[in-house]
Amino acid sequence: MPDIEAIKSEAKRLLSEGMVEVMLAFKAGETPLHPQPAFFRTPDDVDELVYSSLNQNNLATYLTRLPKESKVSMVVRGCENRSVNALVVEKQKSRDNLYLIGVPCEGILDWRKIVAKAGEAVKSVNESEQEVMVESRSGYYLVERKELLHDSCMRCSHPNPVSADILIGEPLAESDSNLAREAVEEFEALSVKERYAWFRKEAERCIRCYACREACPMCYCTECFVDHIEPRWTESGATPAGMQAWHIVRAFHQTGRCTSCGACERACPMDIKMTYLTEKLNHDMKEKYNFETGLDAQTKPPFATVTLDDKNRFMV
Repeated sequence: MPDIEAIKSEAKRLLSEGMVEVMLAFKAGETPLHPQPAFFRTPDDVDELVYSSLNQNNLATYLTRLPKESKVSMVVRGCENRSVNALVVEKQKSRDNLYLIGVPCEGILDWRKIVAKAGEAVKSVNESEQEVMVESRSGYYLVERKELLHDSCMRCSHPNPVSADILIGEPLAESDSNLAREAVEEFEALSVKERYAWFRKEAERCIRCYACREACPMCYCTECFVDHIEPRWTESGATPAGMQAWHIVRAFHQTGRCTSCGACERACPMDIKMTYLTEKLNHDMKEKYNFETGLDAQTKPPFATVTLDDKNRFMV
């Protein structure tokens, strides 16, 4: 785990010297399982800053909710740094106005897996490199860390920030994880009927709360397609057709833009599996175009590189 005092010290320095106007990080929530995203605007505010593997949100989603010209610092893990780069590529934020405090990420603990092990009345969670000690009303539970990791983190190949201004903690070993590819291949091996049955099972549990949209840093449109009235792109009610359209279009909207952070799944109150769709599209981007989202702040995703000189002038 990174040195929390070192993070606080750097955050206080940036704010006290006026290098940034606001710091994005986490503070303690009402329960141990849910630290809250927070905006720190003074050095004294930073005393409330916390960092743990229970930080569920992708903080990059808050960048587009701040004035574009504001100078912002934020704590970034690997996926968050890549999301920031993707937003810079899409000109949602200038890299010159950002100061990134990078921390190598050992993976996000899935609060649902903790509740399944220890019950909902969790009093504290203490983690080490290999194990997690959970205290709940029913007792103490010592669990191997890897058993509690969110599924998206188990498939992660880039745990380290790729372009942070300062790195706090020792870089972790990068891996060419096969788990994401294996998950895609396992889904592709199903028959068309079986794939549709899986998709329908997941989509039809959706209650159209759009928590996934709010949690995703790349969902920053002023008006989402599902909220359009004229023209109406899809049914807005909680009908099977409308829910399936939402999940399909949302996934395609993320093609070449998703960093597989898993924030959408962690935010879903119905525990709907969504990343199997975006992982398939990410797999296609890598296989066909050798492209991974956010590895730098210059390279555009393949579907955003159409120019007026393109030979296939389908756009005009």
